[in-house]
Amino acid sequence: MKKSIKSLMFIASLMLLVILVAACGQGDEDELVVYSSRNERFVQPLLDKFSEETGITVRTLHEADALQLKEETGNVQADIFISNDIGALEYLRMEALLASFDGEGVETIEAPYRADDNSWIAISARSRGFIYNKDMITEEEMPKTMEALMDEEFEGQFAITRGGNGGMIGNVSALRNEWGDEMTAEWIEAIKDNAAGIYSGHGDIRQAVGAGEHPFGLVNNYYYHQQLEEPTNNNVGFIYPDQGEGEMGVIANAAGVGLVNGAPNEEDAKAFIEWLLLPENQLEFVGESLEIPINTDLEPPYEHAVKFADLKVQQMPLKDLGKYFEDTKELIEQSGLDLELR
Repeated sequence: MKKSIKSLMFIASLMLLVILVAACGQGDEDELVVYSSRNERFVQPLLDKFSEETGITVRTLHEADALQLKEETGNVQADIFISNDIGALEYLRMEALLASFDGEGVETIEAPYRADDNSWIAISARSRGFIYNKDMITEEEMPKTMEALMDEEFEGQFAITRGGNGGMIGNVSALRNEWGDEMTAEWIEAIKDNAAGIYSGHGDIRQAVGAGEHPFGLVNNYYYHQQLEEPTNNNVGFIYPDQGEGEMGVIANAAGVGLVNGAPNEEDAKAFIEWLLLPENQLEFVGESLEIPINTDLEPPYEHAVKFADLKVQQMPLKDLGKYFEDTKELIEQSGLDLELR
């Protein structure tokens, strides 16, 4: 009987040791946790490539919101935050939710497109404008400024996204900088009333315009290039607004990456950013999105691209979007444009 008890105790101890060793092994495994608000179709191939080349396991939360990092303060889960909006990244930096970075490759991105402490770095850029169906409206008939969307002549002719869409938030933040809150609120109310359709995302808008459901829509410029690649419904054009003398220029924004402050896997997170800053991976970040690489040494990976150097661009530094991020949603909702579709 005593031998049996001793045997059972030995087996139990052995099992506990096996569990502890296994747990230690799991803790030592290289891992990266990525929160991303960027389209999964553009992000996942990039992360798969990183995992294949480095052996680091990547766990990803798609459709993440920047405010989730704020909610998880004190219980940090993410190592990296990928965003389509520089305003969101700069807001996180201002809230001390991102950590400084001084790794290799930072110099490939010009200073205006990264945080002062490199806690976030923009990789690809885009601008706002109007995709239009050439069978329904001519270039001459199209609006040429953002302000023109308020005019009665365009009532019922265009589509916009819901107020909570990242592109719309950045658009409104830029207008707040340019016009102030009062005029921006009037613009939001007017486009909500004038719009013939309000969609969840820009992909829905470009497809609807291509199919002839609306003469035009307010989108990021790369959605125009995506529609051009469709086998049908591709007779579309694009207007870069506010290009005239005395006009503000196109509203620009960028997608980029931030290093989360207190990242559980900090070394792997830094390794990811250095890997991402390699030229081939900057182009991989652009991927199928058809945005423009911010690195001026890199050619856009598709035809008919318009570089920002050839456009009149709004003078507001992209970093300033962070000043407006937190309360832009509130202004949008107060002006009557729902953040989510109802």
